[in-house]
Amino acid sequence: MSTIEIENEKKFRYHKNKNQKSDNGSYIGGCSAVSPVAEAEDINAVNEKNAKDGGVEIIGVRFRNAGKVYYFSPNGLDFEFGDHVIVETVRGMEYGQVTIPNKVLPESEIFNPLKPVIRKADTADAEKDKANRALEAEARPVWEENVKKNSLVMQLVDIEYTFDNAKLIFYFTADGRVDFRDLVKDLASIFRTRIELRQIGVRDEARLIGGIGVCGRPFCCKTFLTDFSQVSIKMAKEQNLSLSSSKISGTCGRLMCCLRFEHDVYEKEYATFPKVDSIVSTSFGKGVIVESNFLTGKIKVKMSDAVGNFKSFTPGEVKIIGCLRTENNIDKSLLELEDK
Repeated sequence: MSTIEIENEKKFRYHKNKNQKSDNGSYIGGCSAVSPVAEAEDINAVNEKNAKDGGVEIIGVRFRNAGKVYYFSPNGLDFEFGDHVIVETVRGMEYGQVTIPNKVLPESEIFNPLKPVIRKADTADAEKDKANRALEAEARPVWEENVKKNSLVMQLVDIEYTFDNAKLIFYFTADGRVDFRDLVKDLASIFRTRIELRQIGVRDEARLIGGIGVCGRPFCCKTFLTDFSQVSIKMAKEQNLSLSSSKISGTCGRLMCCLRFEHDVYEKEYATFPKVDSIVSTSFGKGVIVESNFLTGKIKVKMSDAVGNFKSFTPGEVKIIGCLRTENNIDKSLLELEDK
């Protein structure tokens, strides 16, 4: 099992078990059982401390099943995880779900003035949101017809109505830039609302559509990632993973986001761990490091004797005396997997 699969298995077990009760009534979360009362007391203690230090009370709201979580002022209301709210954004009125209940954060973590929550969503709001989803489905054939009419090559990914129907947003992918001004006019005349067309990349497409990754779990970008971080081939090399596009790329055709999950740990550990291509002196003579793995604490050295045997050592058993000059040639097809 690869390092990525092991880490994903740990995350899966944690999320799977965190809401299960143990025999004594406490909730199992990862490696230890935490009482919900004790957990609530810890959260309250942090909130009280931040409030004394001039903190700001917030709630976190997400507007789709995946995507960024935005902070809003609770406006004196108490919210629980999963509640739905009506808020005002730059796009207009929005119907969102609370992913972070009432919480006090240090003022330094709040970058913009918070907009207040308008109200808790009621049954009528939920029905309105459901009706908007139906309108979005009805808009698909209209899109296809008008794209064909304007002789454009655009692949529709998703459609989104704002809660107040003030704007209709179409998310699409295309090769290169597209002049869609005439298409916008046609759609505006049909739907009688403001039309916005957003060209997105393949990673955003995967997040909106969703699916199952090679690990057997739902896409990270669809379930819990809020932003895309830069992922590079260097991260795969440092984790001693196979540099095969089929092994390190996701369904979107880009490097898997999970390559970054452990990157900071590998970078920190390898900063003091003997590196590959280092010339070392051992009790058996000189050699060159061909494999270095801080997880096992072992270093594989190709000895400089006539036979060229391979021997394993610990970091304390070798002394670095130089380094080979090697060209860092990476297949161009692998570099294309990096998100530009």
